[in-house]
Amino acid sequence: MKLNYIQQAYKGQLDLWMFFLTTLIVGGIFLLNFVFYLVSDPTDMEAAYEMMKSLPANFSLIINLAPFAILLGLLFLLVKFVHQRSLLSLTTARNKVDFGRILFSFMMIAVFTLVSFFVAYSIDSSEIVFQFNAGKFALLFLISILLFPFQIGLEEYLFRGYLMQHIGVLVKNKWFPLIFTSILFGIAHSANPEVGAIGFWKMMIFYVGTGLLLGIMTLMDDGLELALGFHLGNNLLASLLVTADWTALQTDAIFKSTAEPSMSIVGEILVPVLVVYPIMLLILSKRYGWKNWSERLFGKVTEPPKEDYKIIE
Repeated sequence: MKLNYIQQAYKGQLDLWMFFLTTLIVGGIFLLNFVFYLVSDPTDMEAAYEMMKSLPANFSLIINLAPFAILLGLLFLLVKFVHQRSLLSLTTARNKVDFGRILFSFMMIAVFTLVSFFVAYSIDSSEIVFQFNAGKFALLFLISILLFPFQIGLEEYLFRGYLMQHIGVLVKNKWFPLIFTSILFGIAHSANPEVGAIGFWKMMIFYVGTGLLLGIMTLMDDGLELALGFHLGNNLLASLLVTADWTALQTDAIFKSTAEPSMSIVGEILVPVLVVYPIMLLILSKRYGWKNWSERLFGKVTEPPKEDYKIIE
């Protein structure tokens, strides 16, 4: 019997105290962000954003991204030595990590982002400033390719990996962890400055919708590879291509938007979530031959026979 992605959690120890300990240690920073958003006065948050903007852009980016490397390392250590699981079982149900899948998903979102940006730029560039500086951009590129894999790695391994698997084992189904982790993913970004600038509910629709996209990729494909590639491509382009004063990423990107913070609920939120994302899922489903959508997304999670898996000693 081949174990699906959520069933990979059975290859390790499943004590509840281990789950709560790991979640608190690794996910505590996201919880603190949400608490900060709830209890802080808007002027205090604005002051914090202004302080970060006063720092050199590349230094600010390092400060923002470096903690993710530490937390991802902690997650891997806790999974391996507390849960006594292999990191492969946290990544994929395949016998090895499929880097081709990571690359394909990366290229899919990168091509879409570049094409859509330059189409919009060719139509109206009045609020987009070309600010390319070779020296600053080279440093930004180096920081981005070194640190963004840790940032997106933590978010994917925590939300679509660890939490998806362990919550699925606890509730014995797939739909609840898919929806719950997507909501958590949205909440985890609630302290981002664009949430205050654009509006909480608008950004939550976008973030939760993106979480659902990544979760569906993971469950349908039995692995994190596609989600890792997509998330990395999206965040790298967000860092390198265009920046704005009201976004979470203040960088020396190639372009800078001078537009007032706004996002059309239809064109910039609902269309990506309800039209673009399903098209991307269709592309992936055709490429990788996804079938049994109902079972993979809404089926039960059952403990496999003991002979089909073993706990690492």
